Order: sequence, then structure tokens, then C-alpha cells
Amino acid sequence: MPPTDANADPGPGTARPGAPAAPGVPAHRGSADPRGDGAATRGIPFAGFAVEDDDADCEDTLDLHLPPDFLRLFAGGAACLLDQPHTWGAVLTRVGSFQLVPVRIDDDLPLIHRWMNDPAVSAFWQLAGPRTRTEDHLRTQLDGDGRSVPCLGVLDGTPMSYWEIYRADLDPLARHYPARPHDTGIHLLVGAAADRGRGLGSALLRAVADLILDRRPTCARVVAEPALHNAPSIAAFLSAGFRFADEVDLPGKRSALMIRDRALRDVL
Repeated sequence: MPPTDANADPGPGTARPGAPAAPGVPAHRGSADPRGDGAATRGIPFAGFAVEDDDADCEDTLDLHLPPDFLRLFAGGAACLLDQPHTWGAVLTRVGSFQLVPVRIDDDLPLIHRWMNDPAVSAFWQLAGPRTRTEDHLRTQLDGDGRSVPCLGVLDGTPMSYWEIYRADLDPLARHYPARPHDTGIHLLVGAAADRGRGLGSALLRAVADLILDRRPTCARVVAEPALHNAPSIAAFLSAGFRFADEVDLPGKRSALMIRDRALRDVL
């Protein structure tokens, strides 16, 4: 279902100038840090995993607690649970220059909140409501241990999608499929109606999956879990080189387990 709120489209005026980025890639927000690049969905916005609501039976990405000794391995060092997405850089795709820019609450909350209140988005993310609800969802990740990183997808300098890159092997999802160490998951939504249904999704999904595989050498698989009835989303993953691996029962939905394998990236 396309959004009904025209304000969900960030429009060309939302591009923000900043420090120089990679050659041919617009800078964003004035940060000197290189930014990560990723992908979006085709057809309609969706989340790979239904965001938790007030139901106590729902599982959240951050409800698994890691041993302190494990976390100390990453504290203060060059590594992190996701190999520092803010340093991943930018990629050129057939639809333009794309970056994954880690969310900053002060700058990005109004836009993300507006997207979350679009009916087409809230049907999957279940985060419609006051701004504090979206803020709490973002802060839980930003104040966490780094296993899930919320990002804006920036296409040719304009924020147009929201992403969560997360450690699937450290997520409740791992209870529902044969997870492997360093499996990396994707949740995403496309914010503007104008960006849906015109072929952006599969191109950007492939780009972000390949970016993860390139920047995370220990990761052999990128996974996602769109709702099984969400045919446009599944089609976008298939077009982006993911394979349908299984059907899995997750809290609140039955999902298609989609996997992009490092070993098959040049085949699919």
C-alpha cells in the first residue's frame, strides 16, 4: 500500500551539504567520516523483522544479553560487532550514489518519525505514534552494545530510506534458523512513495548486501525475513541475489528467510 502522507517524501530540499566524500559521491551532514552504502526495497516499504510492540511475547533485536567478557573484546579497539558501519564508505550503483549514514537523533528523528507514521510503513514497523516512540526505538540501538546500527539510506545526497544493519547471529532470529557466526541481517523501509515501484529496491538491496560482504570479511551470509505474504518484498530480494531458504515462524508473523551467500554472490 503506498503512503498517503505526501510529507513522507523528503524531496530534494533535504540533501545536506558537508565534508567531501568519495569521488563522485555527495557528502552528508558535514562529517569527515566516510559513510556506509546500502540498499532499499522495491514496490512497498517493509521491515525484514516486525518491530516489537507492547506484546510481551514479542522479541527484540536487543533482548539477548552478551557476556561482559565478550563485549570487552571490542571495547576501545578498532573492531566492533559490525565492523564500524560509519567507516564503510560509499558505493556507486546503477541508480546513483548510495550511502548508509548512521542515524543521529538530533538531525534525523523528525524525518524518521514522519516515515514511521506513514500507514504503508506502520503496517510493517508498528512504530506509528508520538515522536518519543520512534526515539526510544532508535536510542535503544544507539545506546546498546553495537549489534544493531540504525542508518539513513542517502541516494545522491538525499535521505530516502531507513535501515537497520544487525548481527543476526546475536539476534532472537537465531532461535528460528540455523544461524552461523557473523550472519548479518537487514531491516529497511523506503520513505517516499515516489521511490517505490520504480526499480530502486533490488539495485540498492544488492548494493548493501555486497557492501556488507565486502566490509565484513568474517560474514559469509546476509539475511532478511520479510513477511511471507509480502510478495513484492520477496521479489525484490530475489532480484537482488538473495535466495529463498525457508519459512520461519517469528513473533507476530510467518516469514520468508532470505539469504545472500558470499559463495554465490557472483552467480545470483
